[in-house]
Amino acid sequence: MGNIVILAGSSRRGGNTDLLARAFAEGAEKRNRVELISVADTKVNPCVGCNSCAASEGNRCFQQDDMQAVYEKLAHADTVAVASPVYFYGLSAQLKAIVDRLHTPMRNRFPIKRLALLLAAADPDPAVFDAILAQYRMILDYFKLENAGVVLAPGVPAAGHIKGKRALDEAYELGSRLA
Repeated sequence: MGNIVILAGSSRRGGNTDLLARAFAEGAEKRNRVELISVADTKVNPCVGCNSCAASEGNRCFQQDDMQAVYEKLAHADTVAVASPVYFYGLSAQLKAIVDRLHTPMRNRFPIKRLALLLAAADPDPAVFDAILAQYRMILDYFKLENAGVVLAPGVPAAGHIKGKRALDEAYELGSRLA
């Protein structure tokens, strides 16, 4: 049984990204322990690039916010799924703050072996995902992570538009294949 952490990057509860992340979680819960961390429920400040974490005990960031709890959950995860709406060809700012705060030597002790990506975008053109996909491939290569899978949902402009779309089934199936 694996340990999966889902980083859900939408602050809109019940929105397309939230539904995509929950479909993935429902599939994954069949054979894994799953923890869904929603940016809607966390307060994480952006990284200030001071690198004080490199010299601090346990590589802890000086900022006292909800990132401490995120670090604790990632310290037990073998798979991470990142779910985000696409805002101006990138991840949501709230999710990007979490990703940037992983710029700490602490991340090298995490047991993460696999990464999955779930994206929802209003734009129907699949090219809207290209910049994030390029970054995703670079992260996989740099950290030598296995690609657990990618689910893309273009053309879902309003909350709930993803309902009835193939992407929800794909997210559920991807989650259920992980063990």
